[in-house]
Amino acid sequence: MIGRIKEQEILEQLYDSKESEFLAVYGRRRIGKTYLIREVFSERFTFCHTGLSTGRLRDQLHQFHQSLCEYGAASCPRPVTWFEAFEALKKLIQQSPQKRKVVFIDEMPWMDTLKSNFLTSLESFWNGWCAVRKDVLFIVCGSASSWILKNLFHNCGGLHNRITSRIHLQPFTLRECEKYAEDRNLKMTRADIAQCYMALGGIPYYWRYLQGKASVAQNLDRLFFAEDAPMRTEFAELYSSLFKDASFYEELVALLAQKKSGLTRKELAASVKTRSSAKLSACLDTLEASGFIRRYKMFGNKVKDSIYQLIDNFTLFHFAFLKNLPTDEHFWENMMLSPKLSAWRGLAFENLCLQHQSQLRKALGIYGIHTEASTWFHKGDDIYPPGAQIDLLLDRADNVINVCEMKFSQGLYAINKETHEELTQKVETFRQVTKTRKAIHLTLITTNGLLDNAYAHGVQSQVKLDDLFDND
Repeated sequence: MIGRIKEQEILEQLYDSKESEFLAVYGRRRIGKTYLIREVFSERFTFCHTGLSTGRLRDQLHQFHQSLCEYGAASCPRPVTWFEAFEALKKLIQQSPQKRKVVFIDEMPWMDTLKSNFLTSLESFWNGWCAVRKDVLFIVCGSASSWILKNLFHNCGGLHNRITSRIHLQPFTLRECEKYAEDRNLKMTRADIAQCYMALGGIPYYWRYLQGKASVAQNLDRLFFAEDAPMRTEFAELYSSLFKDASFYEELVALLAQKKSGLTRKELAASVKTRSSAKLSACLDTLEASGFIRRYKMFGNKVKDSIYQLIDNFTLFHFAFLKNLPTDEHFWENMMLSPKLSAWRGLAFENLCLQHQSQLRKALGIYGIHTEASTWFHKGDDIYPPGAQIDLLLDRADNVINVCEMKFSQGLYAINKETHEELTQKVETFRQVTKTRKAIHLTLITTNGLLDNAYAHGVQSQVKLDDLFDND
């Protein structure tokens, strides 16, 4: 298996536990949740079941009965309620000769249909039976993070605080994508991997579409712009499968896609159609938990002034190129040198860097130092006329602040006189407006490093794309 080292360790620890354990695994669709569980436990399942995406109660129960039969309960009658279904599951578990009973229910949110009493039955199954035993490892999984958050993590009833462990599965890092490419013999350079990552993110399911015989441009054309492109409808399918009110979530990410640095909750509330503050908060929490957005703060501001920023690579790619789909089947190949693609690469590279902050800190030699990441913006006023924006600040406990500039280039990045003056002014404006007494280090994050010229010596530290591939 590629990556997932920590997650595998957690799963094995729970398997070796001397108590019954209730594990919830959640994360974005296509992230590899089911694959992880099935690869780790393989032949060790006592029972395994997957909910139906569109099934009614009767359909869900029929499928559950089929799973019971598959795992050895062929003689049990077909249940007509979830209470009966879980009673049948209890009997199956009791009959199992396995020392540790691994029960895996995948896509559980789909099983909770209207007026089905699913949650009440689940509560009875865990609280009244599993929890008093010592031998059950109960694993539930779902892409609908909103359901997981509401009904399992934030449950105010009988399932309150019943989850004993959780795994929020994250996208692959650049290094994990590189290992995946090597495993599939894709023959990609690190620059190729980075550009694919900027479009697809670290979503393993998307990477399986890539072909080793094609270039990056040919792959992207085939995935998105060809007549039979396999990912042409992925955006609609992704959001409709995850969220019941998919249109509202799409409205939120569309708003966030319009401003690269993000929007405050107040700005979002003023623009969305709903007047429900609770609904907006719940949806933002769900998008954050699902990994589509991140919440961060401006330098010096409190958490309540948080900014929400869209960071899901594929969603950003959709709004940049797919919302108004080009008719050219070779769009990417024909636009390789266009200003539009150059601008996109610059923004997408910034996002890639933000997604690899632990690798960035390690490259700077500050991995063990407490560091707070933030952004900063100054509009310009009568006192400090120059406006300035810094997309990433690393405020360190050792009395240093790294002002990070992220620059995508095909070769060595050359700082010219104009860029030098812009960077110098930005650092000085930050120093004056914030009145910080910490040392300020200008840090350049580039694809291939800096050209050694007269202006490069104003940079205190630099990080290259290769450094962001460090996973160890």
